[in-house]
Amino acid sequence: MIITQTPYRISFFGGGSDYPAWFQDHGGAVLATTINRYCYITCRRLPPFFEHKSRVAWSRIETVRDHAEIEHPVIRTVLKHLSIDFGIEIHHDGDLPARSGLGSSSAFTVGMLHALHALEGRLRSKQQLADEAIFVEQKLLLESVGVQDQIETAFGGLNRITIRQDGSYDVQRLILPALRMEELRSNLMLFYTGVSRFGSSIAADVVASMPNKHQEVTLMRQMVEEAVDCLAGGGDLNGFGRMLHESWQLKRSLSGRIAPAFIDEIYQAARAAGAVGGKLLGAGGGGFMLFFVPPDAQPSVRSALGDLLTIPIEFERSGTKLIFHEPDTASSV
Repeated sequence: MIITQTPYRISFFGGGSDYPAWFQDHGGAVLATTINRYCYITCRRLPPFFEHKSRVAWSRIETVRDHAEIEHPVIRTVLKHLSIDFGIEIHHDGDLPARSGLGSSSAFTVGMLHALHALEGRLRSKQQLADEAIFVEQKLLLESVGVQDQIETAFGGLNRITIRQDGSYDVQRLILPALRMEELRSNLMLFYTGVSRFGSSIAADVVASMPNKHQEVTLMRQMVEEAVDCLAGGGDLNGFGRMLHESWQLKRSLSGRIAPAFIDEIYQAARAAGAVGGKLLGAGGGGFMLFFVPPDAQPSVRSALGDLLTIPIEFERSGTKLIFHEPDTASSV
């Protein structure tokens, strides 16, 4: 039996520049971090004592006689991609809701690839897992997704990811004093709007708009460097929050589907209560909202958004990892 643990991520700046439609012409960069909320994938070879060949449990339970019958697109596609034809049992558990802007889909893909490679006795590096997850999502599933989620959830940590025009990338870990990291964390508040959505459909609108939004995406990408300088400089961290506000105004202009009216209402209420800035995480439409709020204003913001669930967070540095490995015995039955 194999169990993998893969973190979710928060993207601060540069989102949009990690889509092929942008970086293939201009290059891209993002600033993001993983958090202590995870996707868990458990898998094992299924003993040959059942009517079904395989069993997969996610938000529903599927028992199938052939892997081609599996309805979950990532599981079905990855099993085919890795030429796994033996009976298998797969369970997914997540700390937070899916389709909510925290990179959960890519965390699932990375964790699934990690688990199945380990089940077959193969050790894959974080870069290999990120690259393979990008290939699965973009080339096999044909989803309108960028590359930051796969990279960030595989590597873990607070990173500046620089993407070249050919799709290769560098992951630069930001090494900040512990007090500075804690200062950043203590100014962040994460809220769940209660609405999930399929981000790839919204992302397709964003990609289609990019030829007409060159200035906006360029400014969003430039903010990565400004934010890194702000964090590393040791000065007033409120500037980070102000950049979040500016970046959000740019992002919401990329597509009318990014910020529905209820999202604008939440954002305005938080700002009126003392939030310096913030953003809707992920492609848009719903999910989680992140705010930069000085600690003394956080009770007011929490009260103003009293109908929303607050999620405490800590930063995470490990990325995807194997947390349980029991030697397989089913194949010898």
